[in-house]
Amino acid sequence: MKKNYVSNSPESVRMFKSDLLEALSKVHFFIPLIIYVPVIIYLLYKGIFEASIGLGTFILLLAGGLFVWTFVEYIMHRFIFHYVPKQKWALRLHFIFHGVHHDYPNDLKRLVLPPSASIPLALSFYFLFNAILPATYVYAFFPAFITGYLVYDMTHYAIHHFNFKSGIWKKIKQHHMLHHYQDPTRGYGVSSDLWDKIFRSRFTDK
Repeated sequence: MKKNYVSNSPESVRMFKSDLLEALSKVHFFIPLIIYVPVIIYLLYKGIFEASIGLGTFILLLAGGLFVWTFVEYIMHRFIFHYVPKQKWALRLHFIFHGVHHDYPNDLKRLVLPPSASIPLALSFYFLFNAILPATYVYAFFPAFITGYLVYDMTHYAIHHFNFKSGIWKKIKQHHMLHHYQDPTRGYGVSSDLWDKIFRSRFTDK
């Protein structure tokens, strides 16, 4: 992604003439928690009290959902959000979905996915997992997957607005800041650099 301009303002740049579309492109960071935490609780309830899933299988499904999320996070960021098309209309979509974040990385209302994008994606993944997993397994797998998404969203907001002094949070913040301000073709993992290590897209220690 070619860098032309970076603003450190927390204010939102207007992207649409339509007030409705403009409103749909913004969201306060806590909204995903309000939307998805009840969904997680409901599905876990069904998985624990209604579905016939053994404890060991249930734990494995939870771990699997979190693990698969880390992979999806990396793949989407690297190959979808950072795919730069040539057509003008496609470039416009690219800017709306991710380019605006690189130009305005501290925009308070564009650091987590708005419901207009996250809900269709969540539904698509739910139906996909429900189709490929054995019956009822989605009640354990999908809540963990969505929990991974929430960790990603909250982590992304925090590393742009909190000043971590030490520890793992400082390393996570440094990793993402290098992605923004040094080389946007590396460091695609936000909540974890696991897949950057595996696919050799991490930053060197130097």
